[in-house]
Amino acid sequence: MKKDRIVIIPAYNEEATICELIKRVNPFVDICIVNDASKDKTAEIVKSFHDVKLISHEKNTHIPQTILDGMRYALSKGYEQIITMDAGLSHKPEELPNFLNIKDFDLVLSIRKKTKNVPLLRKILSKIATFLINFAIRPIGSELPYPKFHDVTSGYRMYSQRAVKLLLDRKMRARTFDFHTEALMLIFRNGLQITETPISYDFSNSSLNMRVVRDSLSMFFNMLFSKRK
Repeated sequence: MKKDRIVIIPAYNEEATICELIKRVNPFVDICIVNDASKDKTAEIVKSFHDVKLISHEKNTHIPQTILDGMRYALSKGYEQIITMDAGLSHKPEELPNFLNIKDFDLVLSIRKKTKNVPLLRKILSKIATFLINFAIRPIGSELPYPKFHDVTSGYRMYSQRAVKLLLDRKMRARTFDFHTEALMLIFRNGLQITETPISYDFSNSSLNMRVVRDSLSMFFNMLFSKRK
């Protein structure tokens, strides 16, 4: 344990980028790669870095379980802040200080201010998702303030120990990328402190498919009609 912060990176068939990513992240924080049953050389490449923690899944579990397994490891080692980011270099490691310089918050969301190569449809869907989630995460009749988050679907974010303990204590329902919105909902509804920081985003590939859309809609309606926290 070199630092008091760690980045958790879910990885599935990321042999093209994982080596460069590790080299660029390493100066800032400790690293935990959760290899989600990759069929390429992802795990072999990670093993060549002796100061990087590797967790390997025998079966593909998708985003929720990879992040939660990484969080369990981070919590067991006493890390104070846990950052999540993509493995495909769409998130710039050099912007990690954007998060690390923020103190006393339980969740730091990223706002994708500068974007590159993002398809128009993806931009529109992100805007719609942010509008809907802002509406749904505050239970009807709640005394919580009305949320005004700018970007709720980005996976580049930082959690406090307190936030991680909360998520690990809950039975999360997310199955794909809806993990990010469910985590935001639980942290918000429990009154933890949330802030935002700008980042740049370089679109490289899309994991958007009908399953992701269905899961996102299902999570939206679950948020909207329940007071789950």
